[in-house]
Amino acid sequence: MNPMDKNGWTPLPHSDEDLERSRSVPDTEQTRSPAYRLAWDDDDFMTRRELRPVRLQLELLKPEMALAERGIRSTVILFGGARIPEPGGEAWAAKNKVQEKNLLANSRYYEEARNFARICSQHSAASYYREFVIVTGGGPGVMEAGNRGAADVGAPTIGLNIVLPHEQAPNPYVTPELCFNFHYFAIRKMHFMMRAKAVAIFPGGFGTMDEFFETLTLIQTGRMERVPVILFGRSFWEGAVNIEFLAEQGTISPGDQNLIDYADTADEAWDCVKRFYEI
Repeated sequence: MNPMDKNGWTPLPHSDEDLERSRSVPDTEQTRSPAYRLAWDDDDFMTRRELRPVRLQLELLKPEMALAERGIRSTVILFGGARIPEPGGEAWAAKNKVQEKNLLANSRYYEEARNFARICSQHSAASYYREFVIVTGGGPGVMEAGNRGAADVGAPTIGLNIVLPHEQAPNPYVTPELCFNFHYFAIRKMHFMMRAKAVAIFPGGFGTMDEFFETLTLIQTGRMERVPVILFGRSFWEGAVNIEFLAEQGTISPGDQNLIDYADTADEAWDCVKRFYEI
């Protein structure tokens, strides 16, 4: 590689050059030893428990650098259940007839998530896809619907995947160059929130609840700016979480429930975003 590159001149060897050199040495007992490997090219070393702080930093840096290089300044998050099927699809996660009935009924939110992502992405085009870029957890269900809606209109779309025992593999609608994978939930959550301009939350399970309450906590405590937090499906959420009860009990402040908007359709949700930002 020429010592002159986009980052300027340096008299020191580039790491990629040294990596190539370190792999092209004679095959001897010494060069086969794990001790001889460059530290950052040694998987056994990099996955040691003592290297956890370094891995945390790398998981923060890699997506951050890729998104910054792409010029993405803000995002719209779609949280929601991985188990919600596409309308007309199969309730593959159902464990009994009741769950099957309810999952199929909730499949309408797949289409609403897709429509909402499509609307946001059409608005994003005006900023050359730097603002209001759709980001999801990258998996199936509502996540797939969000990435799919963006892909419908030719917009880039982000997937923040995580290594799990089940239910997690990138859906085919995530922009490949924006499809990331995480080991640490904490760093993944940071990447969701760092650019968030709106958060749309669809029916889901424990993971969705965790993301919902973490968003509210960050806003309530002033650790992030207030953004629209939109719950899709008032009847679902009022059955799942009694926010008014929390206010009556005094465990949240009066008015904290106003941090939340409700919507049943993509158009209603986009109206919430337009009102907030006076678009």
